[in-house]
Amino acid sequence: MKIIIAGAGEVGFHIAKLLSYESQEITLIDPNKKSLEYANTHLDIRVVKGDATSIAILKDARIDSCELFIAVTSSETTNITVCVLAKQLGAQKTIARITNTEFIHFKDEVGFTKFGIDELISPEALAASEIELSLKQSSFNENYEFEDGALTMAGLTLPRAASFVGKTVKEAADIFPEIHFVPIAIQRYGTQYTIIPRGDTKFKRGDNVVFITSEGGADELCRLTGKINRDIKNVMILGGSEISYKTARDLSDKGLNVKLFEGNRERAFEIAEELTKVLVINSDGRNVDLLDEENISEMDAFIAVGPNSETNIMSCLVAKSKSVKKTIALVENMDYFDLSHSIGIDTLINKKLLAANNIFRYIRRGEVVAMTKLSNLNAELLEFEVKGTSAVCNQVIKSIDFPRTAIIGGVIRNGVGMIALGSFKIQEGDRVVVCCLLKSIKRVEKLFI
Repeated sequence: MKIIIAGAGEVGFHIAKLLSYESQEITLIDPNKKSLEYANTHLDIRVVKGDATSIAILKDARIDSCELFIAVTSSETTNITVCVLAKQLGAQKTIARITNTEFIHFKDEVGFTKFGIDELISPEALAASEIELSLKQSSFNENYEFEDGALTMAGLTLPRAASFVGKTVKEAADIFPEIHFVPIAIQRYGTQYTIIPRGDTKFKRGDNVVFITSEGGADELCRLTGKINRDIKNVMILGGSEISYKTARDLSDKGLNVKLFEGNRERAFEIAEELTKVLVINSDGRNVDLLDEENISEMDAFIAVGPNSETNIMSCLVAKSKSVKKTIALVENMDYFDLSHSIGIDTLINKKLLAANNIFRYIRRGEVVAMTKLSNLNAELLEFEVKGTSAVCNQVIKSIDFPRTAIIGGVIRNGVGMIALGSFKIQEGDRVVVCCLLKSIKRVEKLFI
């Protein structure tokens, strides 16, 4: 696929890196020579130096043969302008990164597609939504909802007390036949290997397991693993970034008690004026004495979304030492993911990964409705819409030539999520959630074309 990316910042570089691993034909445009030099020496891509709003630069990037154009510069105005130009010059599909989330809420009313913009993404809004979902399912490390929760992905580390530790998947299914969840990926404790579980796969203490749950499955999973899905009422947020602002606004609108620390006086007053339900404290939230004064031990959740990954991690560790049950850290460095989980931080958010997940579904073949990469696991979770021509249509799951490194986790039919086992028959219009290792993606895609 011929893909052009405008913007070689953190998000643009990360997307270019992930796409280049898949042997896509990538062109990266940016006016910053240093950013391009780094990308050119580290990635197998073509770089073009210049302003992406220049028609000459777009033509130099061969915009007329572009199948997907992604504008992720730091300027919202530039991204919108470039996408409009790209569409007019021959790009088949365009995606623009925006900051003002009103554009997303009113995109149908405004009609961005008429201007030439097919999709709008906001990494900050995606991060805020991820945080909100993580608080909703507070007992899990990782969450993702399909079709407004018809099916939910839930990731957790198995404690010794989990009822099915030491049992195989088949044995657990025989003991608990009425459960509404199924394991779709396992990472063994202390390893980097991802296992797609089969009937003879044994659950072990310390496994990082990802499940698909239908209605009621999350509660059953908590009960069988000894986890407690606590109601979150009191939340403390560190940092006055766009993510913390959106998170504080959305949580306070839902009736939660929110305290927000912001060290910049002007920014603190600005947030306080706009978010009247939020208690804004103009101080450095890393001050342990101050956190004690503000009753951190009484908080249900602590969210660190400042600009520095290390500070966010350390702040969450302080919160954990004060008995805060749920900690969430914004981490920009992907290398920190494994370390942070091992030292006890509950949930990690990476806006580059969230943006990439949102964009990746446009390069997958078949009718991909949604997609997410599993954090720290070499696997993807995809939601396909079954067409009448799809190889899986009108087939019983156990009769489908599915690769062993992939598994169907569930099916959404007429808005209802179901755990789909071997005897389940797939029909046209079904939305099928599949977990697969990266090496089997192409085989899985062919089944849904």
